[in-house]
Amino acid sequence: MRKLVIEELRNWKAKAGHKPMIINGIRQVGKTWLMKEFGKINYENTVYIIFEKNPRMQALFEEDLDVHRILAGLELETGGKINPNNTLIIFDEIQACPNALTALKYFNENAPEYDIIAAGSLLGVFLHKGASFPVGKVEYLNLHPVCFSEFLLELGEEKLNNVVKNHDWELLKIFKDKLIFYLKMYFYTGGMPEVVAEFSRDRDFNLARKIQNDILASYQQDFSKHIPASDLQKIRLLWDSFPVQLSKENKKFVHKDVKKNATASTFETSLGWLESCGLVHKVSRVSKPALPLRGYANTSAFKLFLCDIGLLCAISGLDAKTIIDGDTLFTEFKGALTEQFACQEMKQYKNAEIAYWTNDSATAEVDFVLQLGGQVIPIEVKSSINLKAKSLAVYREKFQPKILVRSSLANFNKSGSLIDIPLYALGELPGIVG
Repeated sequence: MRKLVIEELRNWKAKAGHKPMIINGIRQVGKTWLMKEFGKINYENTVYIIFEKNPRMQALFEEDLDVHRILAGLELETGGKINPNNTLIIFDEIQACPNALTALKYFNENAPEYDIIAAGSLLGVFLHKGASFPVGKVEYLNLHPVCFSEFLLELGEEKLNNVVKNHDWELLKIFKDKLIFYLKMYFYTGGMPEVVAEFSRDRDFNLARKIQNDILASYQQDFSKHIPASDLQKIRLLWDSFPVQLSKENKKFVHKDVKKNATASTFETSLGWLESCGLVHKVSRVSKPALPLRGYANTSAFKLFLCDIGLLCAISGLDAKTIIDGDTLFTEFKGALTEQFACQEMKQYKNAEIAYWTNDSATAEVDFVLQLGGQVIPIEVKSSINLKAKSLAVYREKFQPKILVRSSLANFNKSGSLIDIPLYALGELPGIVG
């Protein structure tokens, strides 16, 4: 599990002068497992500190932030010697000890020879409240749910995944049906690590759904624990509205679909909380697809996507029979699941910005506009093999882009500036257009 991310951490370890690493991600996305697994396979020793419900370790950082005193305290706590040449220090649930987060700055400045990885639940919300963050003194890794490529690896399809990675389009035509079947599985299971790990053992869809529902229940508990009572009902209304919002032909978020007579200010705080903790992705409209993309964003017009497509299926009550029921899974919610999948795959791209475009009259809409590697790429996503893309044609006539991308169940094809990328290969877009 998470071979791709572990390789990224290996590159961090091998890089001269690397700084402490902070891993950010939603609850139950596998941060703790990742840190421990990376330590186990790349170091002789791992020192693991979890600050939540550990007042002794919280107190260690209260007196001062002298790193050598802190290191001595860590050795007393764990009963081992911390050797900078072969030891990984892990700070888990670091949001429970704000001074530990600040201390990363001093480790970087005064003891850079020590390898430290930190993570925390709801870290985005914690930082949003104004907590001191060691800007410029740490490195940052966003941990997302397992992508489709990692899903194939976990299900034992390394060779099939390599064919996708190698862009062998002729061979992929032969195995297209197999890839589409796995894509349907992924739409249902999503990429939460525990779901994928259990599903890979015996392909039990019912067990996958049970785990998804348990994860969703834990998020509901987070709402109750961390959100003021005045906002709790709003958060729950917003969260429960996702199936309704995504079932519309026009995926633009409408506040009145959450609550009658609601305005943008009604749910501003609640939406900000969900976005800060990574449970939703906000994709804003741009009127002009130019660099920098966020400079042309209209933050009052946006689409919302959930953190994970499998959790979206669970919230929406889609059952396992959709996996074998023709193309039902791809047409449910009028393509909303396909857009959710596309957004989730694009969130894995490095240094990318995602938006969408409509013309002033709202008669044409391009599903996504992607800023990647100094270029802006329009992307139309289709839920079948239908290759009609009227909005993409309007966009091309207006802006004359060098590259346009259409992603569907159709085979790969390149015709002039238009590139057709199969949905199962959408994760390869940076390598295809780069």
